[in-house]
Amino acid sequence: MATNYTDDIGPVAYPLKMVSQEVVEHMLGWNIPEEHQGLVHEHWRNFPAVSKYAHFILALIYTCLILASVSGNGIVIWIFSTSKSLRSASNMFVINLAVFDMMMMLEMPLLVLNSFYQRLVGYQLGCDIFAVLGSLSGIGGAITNAVIAYDRYKTISSPLDGRLNRVQASLLILFTWLWALPFTILPAFRIWGRFVPEGFLTTCSFDYITEDQDTKVFVMCIFAWSYCIPMLLICYFYSKLFGAVRLHERMLKEQAKKMNVKSLAANKEDAGKSVEIRIAKVAFTIFFLFVCSWTPYAFVTMTGAFGDRGLLTPVATMIPAVCAKIVSCIDPWVYAINHPRYRAELQKRVPWMGVREADPDSVSTSSGATAQTQNPAAEA
Repeated sequence: MATNYTDDIGPVAYPLKMVSQEVVEHMLGWNIPEEHQGLVHEHWRNFPAVSKYAHFILALIYTCLILASVSGNGIVIWIFSTSKSLRSASNMFVINLAVFDMMMMLEMPLLVLNSFYQRLVGYQLGCDIFAVLGSLSGIGGAITNAVIAYDRYKTISSPLDGRLNRVQASLLILFTWLWALPFTILPAFRIWGRFVPEGFLTTCSFDYITEDQDTKVFVMCIFAWSYCIPMLLICYFYSKLFGAVRLHERMLKEQAKKMNVKSLAANKEDAGKSVEIRIAKVAFTIFFLFVCSWTPYAFVTMTGAFGDRGLLTPVATMIPAVCAKIVSCIDPWVYAINHPRYRAELQKRVPWMGVREADPDSVSTSSGATAQTQNPAAEA
């Protein structure tokens, strides 16, 4: 008679059972309880479970990103909100972007915790909290980049009457939060769309894999709302901005030729203009980072809804998510590198960072005084 070694009978049955469990290759979602199996889409069940070491490596990466985000965005919010020289309407948008980036950081500890459990902690509730933070910060950051582009265009093209005041800036900041709410609230309350696990099943996003017409329409709408519209606005305002900068430089050159001088950028007004252009370059850099971070994720979602889902492996869907988190940590350091007044404040407040920057006001004043003393000599 054949012996059944899978039963817990006899002295060798349990060791054989342990060995058999070790060699069995689990599939994604194996460690989620039966009552919560509805969270996992059938697409992810076709892939082997991710190694625990891959989960630990991802947790280590996110731990480093948490430290970078807290220090970078925290310093930006602290310095821009408390420094008189930086307390302008335009810099309110910088603070708003840092707040959205900080909000994105709040979901990183959840991922670290999920990585150690190798599943979602809290199941549907944990998934919803994670996705709400990601949706609100991602969509809000995208439209804030568009608002920054608009502000830079208005400031540089019309420096006298185009600057936004604090009330207008506050209304635009309110607009960015309202813009981010619809596609955060609708899937969170299952009104339209839903939040589901993706990739390693330790992160959550809106459902872009389910094969029905409602999901496809939802993906198209959120793609246009959170990616295409901000992208078009940013491209439009930056194209107008660069046109205004080129026109300004052409006017300066023509005026310099008439006055028989090399440059007119020695006075304080033109120095201020140069600072504005440098800030515009910072904003453009952040826009470039925005494109690099969200374009891969946009590709993943559109592929899931309309393309070959076989391309969407767990690793392939986690890489864009990591890129988005990395950019949210890089944004504040871009300001640290390129913003002269911000660097000056860093030098005064956190000297241990080793930042060396002269006070822009003193530099502008001294250069203007030098120009005034040189002009009479030239005329003589």
